[in-house]
Amino acid sequence: MNQVIIFGPPGAGKSTVGRALAKLVGSVFSDTDHLIEDRAGKKISEIFLEDGEVIFRSMEAEIVTESLAAEFGILALGGGSVMNPLVEKKIAEHPALKVFLDVGIAQAAPRIGFNQDRPMLLVNPRQTWIALMKDRRPVYERLADITVVTDSKKAGEVAAEILSEIEVRNG
Repeated sequence: MNQVIIFGPPGAGKSTVGRALAKLVGSVFSDTDHLIEDRAGKKISEIFLEDGEVIFRSMEAEIVTESLAAEFGILALGGGSVMNPLVEKKIAEHPALKVFLDVGIAQAAPRIGFNQDRPMLLVNPRQTWIALMKDRRPVYERLADITVVTDSKKAGEVAAEILSEIEVRNG
């Protein structure tokens, strides 16, 4: 089984699809956002509010770097982690299959509800999401080996698409 790195915007289904793919292939799943929360002992929203985005991004880069250096099966990254040039470089150089889960705002909005657990989306969430995607999309596309649009799809369907790509690559 190849290693798979999943990334994309809030609401794309990175964690849900990652868990479904891990179950489908009998692999382990890790989510860097959860790893950050475990290490910090608090939610990401609390890190943003109490410590600031700079501290969060530093922790995120450290966790992603450690995760990429370790053996993993399926790894879901926080949506903004790829914006760190060092992290982007490490992802680009990693031999794992890199999957960009793409989603439109119309599908992302109900999935994430633009709630307080998503600190980047607290102020004017729709406009912020659109602006984030304008900045992040070129990086997502540059890093991706494959892009899977998750609009109107269940996690299992997306996981099956990714598995098909893995099988094709493994010949």
